[in-house]
Amino acid sequence: MSIIDTTLLNCQNDQFSLPEGLHYLNCATRAPLSQVVEQAGYEAIRRETNPFGLRPDDFFSGAIRVRELFSELINNPDPDRVAVIPSVSYGMAVVARNLPNKPGIRRGQTILLVGAEFPSDVYAWDEVCRELGLQIRTIDMPTEFPKGPLWNEQILDAIGPDTALVVVPPVHWMYGIRFDLETIAQRVREVGAWLAIDGTQAVGALPFSLATIRPDALICAGYKWLMGPYSMGLAYYGSAFDDGIPLEESWMNRLDSNLFHRLTDYQPAYRPKAYRYNVGEHTHFVLMPMLEAALTQLLNWTPERIQAYDQELMKDAWPALEKLGCRVEPINSNQGRSCHLVGLWLPDHADPMAVQQALLARKVSVSARARVLRIAPHLYNTPDDVDALVGVLTEVL
Repeated sequence: MSIIDTTLLNCQNDQFSLPEGLHYLNCATRAPLSQVVEQAGYEAIRRETNPFGLRPDDFFSGAIRVRELFSELINNPDPDRVAVIPSVSYGMAVVARNLPNKPGIRRGQTILLVGAEFPSDVYAWDEVCRELGLQIRTIDMPTEFPKGPLWNEQILDAIGPDTALVVVPPVHWMYGIRFDLETIAQRVREVGAWLAIDGTQAVGALPFSLATIRPDALICAGYKWLMGPYSMGLAYYGSAFDDGIPLEESWMNRLDSNLFHRLTDYQPAYRPKAYRYNVGEHTHFVLMPMLEAALTQLLNWTPERIQAYDQELMKDAWPALEKLGCRVEPINSNQGRSCHLVGLWLPDHADPMAVQQALLARKVSVSARARVLRIAPHLYNTPDDVDALVGVLTEVL
């Protein structure tokens, strides 16, 4: 096991090209590309101008390295269980496609979701529910504060013998409330259900140990906290999917597909483990080097140090905003709020969209989601960014 560097990071603003005077506290919408990732993209495009000398193995080598880096980030001992996907919807569709083959699946069972979940984690189950006679059960967020402990308790209480699948993130994408995945996963295994995790709004900024949680699937878009390009994602699929059905039949996913002189010796066998779930043309000659650079940089920063930086950066802002009538979920281990994505509940009289527009007018970028402002800082943010946020909210509220 590698030793985690817990030294507090300094601000990494000089590693990004964000314009002067812009206060971007919105990594949960899309991460800005660092200069290292930007440069990797430029170099990849230059290579594309002259494909002379391209070898068959070059279609596969970039993804091999990215699987290794992602596996290190999530503490996954087996990189062959990682597939390259284009989106969360694609990754969840793989789970839905294979749910009919789950041992013990039967009509009347439920798929358990958390309330106000991201649409890609909701729409994925419509067809399979009709096909198998399953039902969706949604555990809504409690109305009272603190919300995290009670929400976690209600999820655990809802998992039983009639549960076929639980879909839960490490952190709620709107509210920043954490879910106790280790305890939830243990309960899921006890009842024989599957666990699918959308890690998009956590993995890369919040420590995650796949070896400890042991989900059946972990699915991450690459353009948020993995700090990579859009239209790239990564998914872990456990042993339940080893003999499963892929969404598409890519030639690259078959055995010996790097032997171009034998491609018409059609191969019925897939490469092992998660390889069959790779999206077609998963080489991504431009995007893959960018994702590799992003993951390499993240492993240097570490999610532990990103959390610590964000906590220190924002520690004085939350009490100041609470004095204005706002509410934030307290930090409460793995059942409280995260530090990289925080839902700020505005006073009842405030219109979240109007407040967001007032912030944008002063070049402060956050997201309005339902009754909250979603505030998502990262290493490129400075105390000036926090002061700008608090200053505008003080004027508006």
